[in-house]
Amino acid sequence: MILGVDFDNTIVCYDHAFYRGALAKRLIPSSIPRVKNEIRNYLRDTGQEEAWTELQGFVYGACMHEAEPFPHVIEFFQRCRQAGIEVFIISHKTRYPYRGERCDLHKAASDWIAQYNLFNGRDAEILANVFLELTKEEKIKRIKEQGCTHFIDDLPEFLSEPAFPPSVQRILFDPHNLHDDSGIDFRVSSWSELLTWLSKQNPA
Repeated sequence: MILGVDFDNTIVCYDHAFYRGALAKRLIPSSIPRVKNEIRNYLRDTGQEEAWTELQGFVYGACMHEAEPFPHVIEFFQRCRQAGIEVFIISHKTRYPYRGERCDLHKAASDWIAQYNLFNGRDAEILANVFLELTKEEKIKRIKEQGCTHFIDDLPEFLSEPAFPPSVQRILFDPHNLHDDSGIDFRVSSWSELLTWLSKQNPA
């Protein structure tokens, strides 16, 4: 088994970081739910699409250290190491924000991975096992090149891409239960479920 895992909104939960960032920039009232999609919808509904784009760059860059791992994702990486399962982080991420302050988003992501010790404190593994691609086409190509047998992503539309390799099992991470099971192999709402799944794949 070789696992590929998306980064943004799959490993990393941005809900609190977006809430704090939007409040700091006075873009939302404090009554808005502390959920990234709720903040996005509010800004779009109030004609602040450009502010939303700029906020994304701010959170993914300067405020990346405030983002949090989803519960149990660190334990999942630890279990994979113990079981000898190779894990690649493969994500589609621009190098710099479209709007706002210029910041290297790839470096911010790599620093976050090191901060949470996803690869057991080994900087070499961050370089060898993390691929932040500029386009979704390059992301799909990387999934193929690394020989992934399974891929975990929060976007059903990505997993349903015609070019997505049919031999790779598609696992949808859907923490808010927003999607159905069409176009995927199975769906989970938490990393706790993925830990259970991993235990079944690799019984002690």
